[in-house]
Amino acid sequence: VSPPVSLQLPLSFSICGPFPLSVLLCFLSPTLSVFLILYLLSVTLFCPSVHTVDIINTPKPDERAIMTYVSCFYHAFAGAEQAETAANRICKVLDVNQENEKLMEEYERLASELLEWIRRTTPWLENRAAEKTMVEMQRKLEDFRDYRRMHKPPKVQEKCQLEISFNTLQTKLRISNRPAFMPSEGKMVSDIASAWQGLEGAEKGYEEWILTEIRRLERLDHLAEKFCQKATTHETWASGKELILSQKDYETATLTEVRALLRKHEAFESDLAAHQDRVEQIAAIAQELNELDYHGVASVNKRCQSICDLWDQLGTLTQKRREALERTEKLLETIDQLFLEFAKRSAPFNNWMEGAMEDLQDMFIVHTIDEVQSLISAHEQFKATLPEADGERQAILGIHNEVQKISQSYGIKANLLNLYSTITTEELLAKWDKVKKLVPQREGSLQEELARQHTNERLRRLFATQANLIGPWIQTRMEEIGHCSLEVGGTLEDQMTQLKQFEHIIVTYKPNIDKLEGDHQHIQESLVFDNKHTNYTMEHIRVGWELLLTTIARTINEIETQILTRDAKGISQEQMHEFRSSFNHFDRKKHGAMDTDDFRACLISMGYDLGEVEFARIMMLVDPSATGMVSFQSFIDFMTRETADTDTAEQVVASFRILAADKPYILVEELRRELPPDQAEYCILRMPRYSGPGGSAGALDYTAFSTALYGESDL
Repeated sequence: VSPPVSLQLPLSFSICGPFPLSVLLCFLSPTLSVFLILYLLSVTLFCPSVHTVDIINTPKPDERAIMTYVSCFYHAFAGAEQAETAANRICKVLDVNQENEKLMEEYERLASELLEWIRRTTPWLENRAAEKTMVEMQRKLEDFRDYRRMHKPPKVQEKCQLEISFNTLQTKLRISNRPAFMPSEGKMVSDIASAWQGLEGAEKGYEEWILTEIRRLERLDHLAEKFCQKATTHETWASGKELILSQKDYETATLTEVRALLRKHEAFESDLAAHQDRVEQIAAIAQELNELDYHGVASVNKRCQSICDLWDQLGTLTQKRREALERTEKLLETIDQLFLEFAKRSAPFNNWMEGAMEDLQDMFIVHTIDEVQSLISAHEQFKATLPEADGERQAILGIHNEVQKISQSYGIKANLLNLYSTITTEELLAKWDKVKKLVPQREGSLQEELARQHTNERLRRLFATQANLIGPWIQTRMEEIGHCSLEVGGTLEDQMTQLKQFEHIIVTYKPNIDKLEGDHQHIQESLVFDNKHTNYTMEHIRVGWELLLTTIARTINEIETQILTRDAKGISQEQMHEFRSSFNHFDRKKHGAMDTDDFRACLISMGYDLGEVEFARIMMLVDPSATGMVSFQSFIDFMTRETADTDTAEQVVASFRILAADKPYILVEELRRELPPDQAEYCILRMPRYSGPGGSAGALDYTAFSTALYGESDL
């Protein structure tokens, strides 16, 4: 602002005689004195010819003229300083608002991406459609492990970072006296937490379901193999029996032949009764396969039904044939007792050998050393029965030898065929040799399984040793973090340094977790599902580790927020210690937050005269969500609310009014002249048109814009 020409003074002038410039400067403020001296110097140097002013040419200048000139200088320079202060205040407010808007946009983007990932992942975890084969189920298990190892941990970090960003943004808005940030519908922190809880609910039990299905399919395969083995054995035995029982050879047979047929039939009935247990086992296995929903149950049922139908028919035919033979028995003569005895003893013995071969070749599924030892013990008991069985074998062979001896001794010329049994001594010898070969093979298989179980036991112990170290380590770190966040001594920066050290320790400990994951995977691949050496499971360790990472990140964010609040509010370190001491004293449950009664007691101890209405008003400030708990950050905000030096909507309006020369509106060119380019354009884009009286073209409403910055209007 240029002063009027009449103020262009020389370096000295006379008022009632010589009047030095230093006397005049005594009446002015230091700032105006500096400007006046600079101005007079410029006039003297660049306009020396200007000497014809009222004060110079007047022997005795009027006192009011002197005061008028001095007042003009004061108003000119004071107006310029006021405009500069207003512009600086507006720039500060707009910087804060622009930074907050960037943080809001970043939160919206991150929340959308995380929620979209949760919406894509949850249906996959909720799908419990079982596969038909073990290979497909194991593929599902591998996909789930990839998800736990590679896909979920980054999302856990994103969720934690999102909560930290939200808390930091809210703190900045609260410190700058801005309205709280409300994310888009469905993108609140609580919405994300709810969606995450739904994800973990779907994830819970998914791995256990897969492992259960694998065990079920494994058992199904074992049962199916066992069914086929027993069914094949029975079908081999039953093959041709229906035809034999349907014969009517006794009608043309001699008395001796009929009696032979009758004894043979008795031996067959003994054999039939011996096979009853196998048929029941086949039916029981088929029933279990049906109950367990075996994928090939149709063929199993068909085969089982065929066996049962044939068995019923054999029973009917056996009964009919016995009745027919008994009707002709009175016409028959004696029969060779030795053949009958051979048949009666060889059939059970043959059945015992077939059962023994089945048992020796039977598949076994065990999961512990004790189970293997039990099988080994049973095998040893079976071996102990072999001498007795060998005695029975020799007795049966003795019967056959006796027949041969009698035949040779008495010169029997008849065809010596045992009509009572289809079992020959060659078959008995062959089966006995096979039993003796299978015994050491079975023993070798059991020893191999015992070695495998010992290996699994070593894996269990290795996992347990690590888990028993990692579990308490995680708990100790949690306690250290909790103690650090509650301690009073030291500065916030000291606490931040200690927490950063904890964070470094935790990050460097991650390879131990990864190694434990690898050992756990080896155990799972070995189909080991229990571990008596530790109470920690991999799921416990995973949950504890994720909670530790989240806790250290949140605690660091809380200290950062406290530092931000302390610096913004001008709180000293001693005051922070006092706040922390008071908060810890009244946080009687040590939850890191005071409940309503504790907070009321704290206020009373500080001298507040609390009525119900006043206390309710204070609770609305410190607990706007009505959770019933007051956090340390809310406590600090309340304690510093009255003394904080923050800008208000009224101050911003007053600053714009100064830039607008006291007009109720401001022009575009005024904004561009008084503010930096980027902030001027920010105001022009967001400031509404002025609709009040006296507005000119292009006038902007700075009042509505300012109140909108503080949430006091719907703009």
